[in-house]
Amino acid sequence: MERDMEHIEELETGTTTVGLTIGSGVVLAADKRATMGHLKASKEAQKVFQIDDTLGITIAGSVGDAQRLIRFMQSELKKRKLETRELSVRGSATLLANVLQGSKMMPYMNQFIMGGLDNDGKAVFDLDPLGGRMEQKKFTSTGSGSPTAYGVLEDSYEEDMNIEEGVKIAIRAVEAASERDTASGDGIDVAKITGSGFNRLSPEEVEDYMD
Repeated sequence: MERDMEHIEELETGTTTVGLTIGSGVVLAADKRATMGHLKASKEAQKVFQIDDTLGITIAGSVGDAQRLIRFMQSELKKRKLETRELSVRGSATLLANVLQGSKMMPYMNQFIMGGLDNDGKAVFDLDPLGGRMEQKKFTSTGSGSPTAYGVLEDSYEEDMNIEEGVKIAIRAVEAASERDTASGDGIDVAKITGSGFNRLSPEEVEDYMD
């Protein structure tokens, strides 16, 4: 356990990601900056991914680790759907948590937010590098900019918001974090997940929400 805690203390997740449950679905958002120490490695890093028809995930931490796990989840969920039946959002989060838990001696250096819709409704989970999985009924945030993002979410989130209002708050939370956190910035990636599926907003659509 001591070794595991050392890994957690060393984990630096220079980013801001957020996930919200809204009346008709889920909103996921993240900034686009990737850093290597003090170097800005990319201004167009993708941190919001689709992993099934109505299921998405955000990443914070090691890009290589995250991309490997996303490929695994996309492949595994497709295989499960063909062989047996589609996993629920909770089942998908548990699957990823089990993979992370199974590697806890050499953990993947990542935090994830997984959110989407299934027959039971909407759900958002956050997952830590050791496989901890917690369901969040309203919203959650990961990364170095999360303290600022949480301030916006706590102040602005309302139970009866519609999906468009949820998108605006998610963007505002990431935008505020980008103003204060040097490891976050360079634009915002946003996805709406509703009964119609996973819809990634274009940069122009994001700009419209910011006006």
